[in-house]
Amino acid sequence: MIRSAPHRDHAFVIGLVMLMCGVASASAQDQAHRSLVLVVVKQVFLDPTTYAPAIVAWTATRLDWQTSQVFFQNGSTEHNARFTTSGLGDDTAMSYGAGNRQILTDAFANMQYSLVNNASSRVVEGLLIPRYPNHRTLFRTVGWIERSVMASYLSYGLSAGHFRQWQENGRRAQQLGY
Repeated sequence: MIRSAPHRDHAFVIGLVMLMCGVASASAQDQAHRSLVLVVVKQVFLDPTTYAPAIVAWTATRLDWQTSQVFFQNGSTEHNARFTTSGLGDDTAMSYGAGNRQILTDAFANMQYSLVNNASSRVVEGLLIPRYPNHRTLFRTVGWIERSVMASYLSYGLSAGHFRQWQENGRRAQQLGY
C-alpha cells in the first residue's frame, strides 16, 4: 500500500517543485515560457486527476476510521501506528478529532504526488506540442492517459486497504452486535 511520504520525501517533493518554479522564473523573460507556466498551473489546478487520489484516499480512510470507533469504545486497540496515542501499533487509538485531522493531513500530503506528476506531464506536453505541432493530439492523448493511469494507481494504492477494512469493520460489528 502506498502511504504518505516521510518528511524527507516531502522535502524532496518541495525541492523538486521549487526547482521547477526556479527554472520557470529564470526563463520568465521569454513570453513563451511565461505563458507555458501559466497554462500549466491552470491545467493542473483544473484537472480532476490532481485531486481524485487524495479525495478517494480521504474517503476510504474516513470510512475505516468511523467504523473503527465502535471497537475503540469497547476496548479494542488501533493496529495502525499513525492513529495511536503512542505512535506504536496495537495501542490506544487517538481521539476521533485527532484521527480526522491526521486523515486530512495525509490527504494533503498525498496530493503532492498528483501535483508533481500532473505538472511534469503538462510541462512535457507543453514543450513537445510547439516543437511537433502535427502530433498535438498524440501528445495530449498520451498525457491524458498517463495522468489517468497515475491517478488510478495512486487512488487504489492509497485506499484499497481502508475500503477492505471498512467492510470488515461493518461485518465484525454486526457479528458482535455493536
